Amino acid sequence: MSQSFSLTDTAVRGAKPTDKPQKLFDGNGLFLFVAPSGVKSWRVKYRFQGREKLLTLVVSRVFRTFGSSKSVRLGTSV
Repeated sequence: MSQSFSLTDTAVRGAKPTDKPQKLFDGNGLFLFVAPSGVKSWRVKYRFQGREKLLTLVVSRVFRTFGSSKSVRLGTSV
């Protein structure tokens, strides 16, 4: 049986970009990828027919609206 780790909501929200990409593992191949640009994406490493594959599930970006100080997440309306 494989060991499973759990990322907390606090850890995910608090992950800050660094000069190198980061991988915060959650277990069973799932991890949060934090790019140096600040983009966070959920990724899964898995094997299919003996070959390793990588699937990006969700990309989370925060945009600033013009003339406004509030942040808008992708997939939401203002």
